[in-house]
Amino acid sequence: MLKSLLVVSVAVVGLSACGATTRGAATGAAMGAAAGAVIGNNTGSGDAETGAIIGGVVGGAAGAYAGCRSEGGCRWTEDNPNQSRLYLDERANRYYYVNNRDGCTYWRNGEYRAC
Repeated sequence: MLKSLLVVSVAVVGLSACGATTRGAATGAAMGAAAGAVIGNNTGSGDAETGAIIGGVVGGAAGAYAGCRSEGGCRWTEDNPNQSRLYLDERANRYYYVNNRDGCTYWRNGEYRAC
């Protein structure tokens, strides 16, 4: 159990340079695993490992969604009213959009570009 928490902690630190979606997923998974282990150990059959696995999966999914939403809406879609039309950055040869909520620009895949 301690080894698993150490691995997750190292992964979270390693992912700190990644996008908000990845960071959110890693943070959510770590927090979910820790909470699941505590709850699993203190209730039911006392199985901390199963609780950590379930908590990690649920926390990872929730964290990825939250991180994605904080990053401009995951990626560009035609039907999202918070996003402008696509513009071409000729220097980077990539398309980007403006998030109408925060005024920042994001690449088409949802990666942060600039504010």
